[in-house]
Amino acid sequence: MLLNSNQRTKLDDTDDTLFYDAPRFVTHVDEGFIQQLTELYRSRLKPNTRIFDMMSSWVSHLPEEIEFAHVEGHGLNAEELARNPRFDHYFVQNLNQNPKLPLEDQSFDVVLNTVSVQYVQYPEAIFTEIHRILKPGGIAIISFSNRMFYQKAIAAWRDGSEASRVELVKHYFKAIPGFTEPEVVAKQSQTPSLFQMFGLPGGDPFYAVIASRT
Repeated sequence: MLLNSNQRTKLDDTDDTLFYDAPRFVTHVDEGFIQQLTELYRSRLKPNTRIFDMMSSWVSHLPEEIEFAHVEGHGLNAEELARNPRFDHYFVQNLNQNPKLPLEDQSFDVVLNTVSVQYVQYPEAIFTEIHRILKPGGIAIISFSNRMFYQKAIAAWRDGSEASRVELVKHYFKAIPGFTEPEVVAKQSQTPSLFQMFGLPGGDPFYAVIASRT
């Protein structure tokens, strides 16, 4: 088992659907993170492919100049998802209550998860589903920073360091047979901040863990 029961706990253990009941039309990472994520997508995603953007919101990080065959969205707030300009279709589902995705086997070329993996309580089930819906050779890109809704992040994430969180996501992939060895992309924010002007570290760090279905 990847996580014990204590590691899956949240400080706020109420239904996640209630927490996300009201839309949040804000960005959860800084501009530097967003730029690096879009550039990563630009280098890894191909035109006319099928994309599943899970645990998403109103902001699309997909490169505007690339046209995809279909972009499926998922999240916990319908108002946010309706505002996302890239979605061809979307659905609302609490994956911590029901991890089974209403999507066909081997139906997507890419699965994306942006700054949300820290809220997943049953990664074994979720990453099994990611593998199931990916076509052979399809890729999954899990990106995150050091920001979170602290009360909704699982204990294994809250209590860890940035390095241990990278290792945790790598273990999520490695626990499911049929994924390639995870690749890690780690960069510092490209956006100067007030802190950096005074010689202090600043900006959101960028991490992505990437693996393909074999």
